[in-house]
Amino acid sequence: MPRTINDIVPPSRRRAAGMPEAVVDERPAAPPQVPPMGRPPMYLRPRRRFPWATAGIAVVVVALSVGALYAFSGAKVEIVPTVNTGSVTGTFTATPSSGDLPFALVSVQKVASESVPAESTVSANDTAQGTITIYNTQSKAQALIKNTRFQTSAGLIFRIHESVTVPPASGSAPGTLEVTVYGDSAGENYNIAPTTFSLPGLAGSAQEGKVYAKSTAAMTGGFTGKRPSVSQATDDAEHAKLKDSLTSGIAADIAPKVPEGYVLIQGATVITYTPLPDAADDKGGVLVKEQGTATAVVFPSDALARAIAGQVIGQEYTGQTVTLQSVSGLTLAPAESGTPAAIAPFTFMLSGNASLVWKVDPTRIAGAVAGKSRTSAQSVLTGFPEVSKAYLTLRPFWRGSYPADPTDITVTVDTP
Repeated sequence: MPRTINDIVPPSRRRAAGMPEAVVDERPAAPPQVPPMGRPPMYLRPRRRFPWATAGIAVVVVALSVGALYAFSGAKVEIVPTVNTGSVTGTFTATPSSGDLPFALVSVQKVASESVPAESTVSANDTAQGTITIYNTQSKAQALIKNTRFQTSAGLIFRIHESVTVPPASGSAPGTLEVTVYGDSAGENYNIAPTTFSLPGLAGSAQEGKVYAKSTAAMTGGFTGKRPSVSQATDDAEHAKLKDSLTSGIAADIAPKVPEGYVLIQGATVITYTPLPDAADDKGGVLVKEQGTATAVVFPSDALARAIAGQVIGQEYTGQTVTLQSVSGLTLAPAESGTPAAIAPFTFMLSGNASLVWKVDPTRIAGAVAGKSRTSAQSVLTGFPEVSKAYLTLRPFWRGSYPADPTDITVTVDTP
């Protein structure tokens, strides 16, 4: 059977009659899409869950933060007090333990001695002497005149050779004053051990039993008979040396004796010296002794500050409470030389520079800012002369004003 051309041409190349030739895309086929490793195809992806754990942690953190803000919340005012520094020059008068400017006396006694070879012998009638502390349990000062008697339980009488004033009691603590007393007669029987003394001159009065004295060391120097001695020239030279040795230390011993709240100013201390009777030493020589007594006038710090505030602060001062920051720049000169008067008013010149610190009352500050905004509180405090600077703190930060109750406000005062 004879074949046609269509039987010879492959089917892929056949072309239908009247049909255009098909276009064949000979570009290489794209590789098949393979899902990334570990990631399932879209149709296999699991449903995303809500992050409850993360949300819980966030809630806890927020709660703790808010709690911390409230835990450390508060209303505070920090005050820096005003300090005025200026010069002081003028005459002032103080009175014993009372008045606008009271004063008190503080004294210290020391004895220095030196043994020297004997040059001769002498018949001596020496009186014993020693230091006693007078106690005053009254609320007012007690004046004692020269030659006031102090009596032991055995009846021995000792006397003071200068008038003194014993400071008043402070609370439950009696006022005290150290003085030197001398035996009423010569002789070794007055060389007594430490004891207690009464004041016969106060017997039967309201002061009886409220003023008394004690000694903490034995009385010494009482002697009658012959003893070794030295010439007057030797004695004078030794006493001069002893004075020099006392001067270097006795003034420094005053400072620890100053009562709390009082101040000691340079120049307010007077040192007196008393030659004590010579005595025989244990080697047959002569024991030369000199006693030094330092007496200082001290003033209550606040009272002295008020007395000089007019000069340091000026017209702005109208009687507010101030205190002395330091007295190192002040010098005192008594109007009269000698030991400060114990009974009469004490007049003195004061010169130098002083720094006064205004006293801040925390209760007054808290009451002034209570219920006010930060801005209003700051404005109010600028009108307080005792306030140099004020630092205001309100927590939490969104708190707009201070509590209405002043007791809920903390006020601190910085030390200049």
